[in-house]
Amino acid sequence: MILLVRHAKAGSRHRWDGPDRERPLSKPGFQQAEELADLLLPYGPTRVLSSPYVRCVQTVEPVARKAGVEVEVAPELAEGRSLRSLMKLIDEVDGDVAVLCSHGDMIPAALDALGVQWRDRCSKGSTWVLSPTAVSDAHYLPPPS
Repeated sequence: MILLVRHAKAGSRHRWDGPDRERPLSKPGFQQAEELADLLLPYGPTRVLSSPYVRCVQTVEPVARKAGVEVEVAPELAEGRSLRSLMKLIDEVDGDVAVLCSHGDMIPAALDALGVQWRDRCSKGSTWVLSPTAVSDAHYLPPPS
């Protein structure tokens, strides 16, 4: 099972003066991340993978901590990466209950490639639960808070 998470709310891109990769979650984003952990923990995640961007790592740190696993940084989940590399990663984690945290460009592209009807359901802090056996079993978890 894949739990495909869009990172929680981050600080404003326009107000941030550092590299975008280092832009952290906002205060509401940190709250979302904590609540997201409680939402995802019942699925029994065995792996937690994240884009190297700070906001993504911060989004999944609480679920990794509560699940007793480390956050694995996966460049394939970074903003602007190739869809092919992301889909290969999704195939590689098959057999695990894996949380994958990425961005607003990558998640819709992956959902399209998988044939998931996602339109207007990819908010920051949301999750798509993807079954390894059937796309029709995919379901959307709206963002907490």
